[in-house]
Amino acid sequence: MDIENAPIYSEILLLLGGAVLSAPLFKRIGLGTILGYLVAGIAIGPVARLITGGREFLHVAELGVVLLLFVIGLELKPSRLWGLRRDIFGLGLAQVGSSGVVLAGLASLLAGLPWRAATIVGFGLALSSTAFTMQTLEEQGETSTRHGQKAFAILLFQDIAIVPLLALIPLLAPGAETARYSGATQFGIAVVAVVALILSGRYLLNPLFRVIAGSGAKEAMIATALFVVLGAATLVNVAGLSMALGAFLAGVMLAESSYRHELRADIEPFRGILLGLFFMSVGLSLDLEVVTANWLTIAIAVPLLLATKVVTIFAACRAFGLGRDVSVRVAFLLPQGGEFAFVLFTAATAAAMFPAPTASLLIAIVTLSMAVMPLLAPMSRLFLSAEKPEELAEDFEGAGADVLLIGFSRFGQIASQILLTGGTDVTIIEHSAERVQSAAKFGFRIYFGDGTRKEVLEAAGIRRARIVAVCTNRRDVTDRIVDLVQSEFPEARLFVRSYDRTHALELRAKGVEYELRETLESGLLFGRKTLEALGMNEAAAYAILEDVRRRDEERMQLQTIGDPNSGRGRWHTRPVTPEPLIRPHRQAQRIDRTSGSASETPDTGSDGQ
Repeated sequence: MDIENAPIYSEILLLLGGAVLSAPLFKRIGLGTILGYLVAGIAIGPVARLITGGREFLHVAELGVVLLLFVIGLELKPSRLWGLRRDIFGLGLAQVGSSGVVLAGLASLLAGLPWRAATIVGFGLALSSTAFTMQTLEEQGETSTRHGQKAFAILLFQDIAIVPLLALIPLLAPGAETARYSGATQFGIAVVAVVALILSGRYLLNPLFRVIAGSGAKEAMIATALFVVLGAATLVNVAGLSMALGAFLAGVMLAESSYRHELRADIEPFRGILLGLFFMSVGLSLDLEVVTANWLTIAIAVPLLLATKVVTIFAACRAFGLGRDVSVRVAFLLPQGGEFAFVLFTAATAAAMFPAPTASLLIAIVTLSMAVMPLLAPMSRLFLSAEKPEELAEDFEGAGADVLLIGFSRFGQIASQILLTGGTDVTIIEHSAERVQSAAKFGFRIYFGDGTRKEVLEAAGIRRARIVAVCTNRRDVTDRIVDLVQSEFPEARLFVRSYDRTHALELRAKGVEYELRETLESGLLFGRKTLEALGMNEAAAYAILEDVRRRDEERMQLQTIGDPNSGRGRWHTRPVTPEPLIRPHRQAQRIDRTSGSASETPDTGSDGQ
């Protein structure tokens, strides 16, 4: 193949190079990858003119949004989706309705558009960008927060709203009296397409994946996943719905499938690449001539659009009983224009509702509103009340594993790495919203919940767990969890992180199967490495480490009364007087520095670790 005669390859190379340079750079300086992709697209396209025809790339890159919605759908079971119905059809409708009416009024008053055209413009600008919002939430680990869930519900309604808005164009366009029936017909076709997709997902998809998985062909599984996503998106798109909505419904239909984790893993690489290409394509499609010719109009319109949507979204959230801080966060997530506005304005131009230059100006306004979002979103902090730790929604969909690990601080993070590397399925619950969000940025699936509550442990699958690992970093919290598990789930095997020696003895008295002081092993290893650095050979240093560990365990045994094998809760502990295991300047045993052999002398000291 002659690469020189295939310019598409050089364009793809430019886009990949732009992504490689811009995304890490903007991430490092704290502006986020989205703005990096946008700037790279603007630099490659409108500024340097190395690539023209950004709109063509945008159509292909929209597959990134399609795959994003499919992945989101995989995490949202039908029962949970039904639980969001009030937010989707209540809050979502309130947002689109209030923002659309206000923006339509502004378009009519300030731009002098006829009311029919102003209606399409207002409701087109009322839509927000699913790609920008969900990528922002994902990067910040906030998809499971209360404001993240509300924003997602609004976006989902907007995806549905594109259908009646597109059907509205022929009804409002010149010659609408001849097109009234076609709008109703299109709506009916859309309903039929959604029903067909739901039935196919319920009765055909699982058998299909079962057959493909049984063949053992990994590449066939990936091809099938892509076929299902793109097939569902195409089906609803032909019916007039957005492709993203079709992919989302396909994901929801597979949310309860045993193949959903493999499907997500297969789709994720394509999703990430195409979503980055989408943001770059938005930059490529910016018409600088329109911007320069109408710079004053755009300079007024973009801030006015953002401010109007912030106010109307905030008002809608408050009207539905959301707290002030949650309403502020949602309002500052959704003020930008959306990718569906491109579709709506193009269709309106084809229906002669307004001229092509007006459509180009509107698209430039939407594009620039997207471009400033990474800078605008952090401004929400200025309007929040006194800083409080945000509570996440407790959602235990998909929980239940061989190991239930409670607490994801430093100790729990290290322990989970060992378990996951060993191929063990782990359910992790953590009560710190900040820690859950931070872990989500690195791909961990952490469930938000309080391990001291019985219903949380039940929901997290404690009855299925073979081992309950308590890795919380507060002694009182650890004790409450241990007491709860032993009283309500007596068959559970408890592995517990202890705070210090006294706490370890108390846990042994309660009969936990295994306990470990949080600093014991690290302290032993640290001392061993220090001996080696001073010139002792590895064998001798290791022998000392093992001897100290043995002596420590012997002291632990001496400080307990009863038979450790006699059953849970039958141990008692003697008071612990903190003393070093080996007294300074009094060597309890001599270790040969070269051979590692030891000779013991009596020692009566007790460890206070």
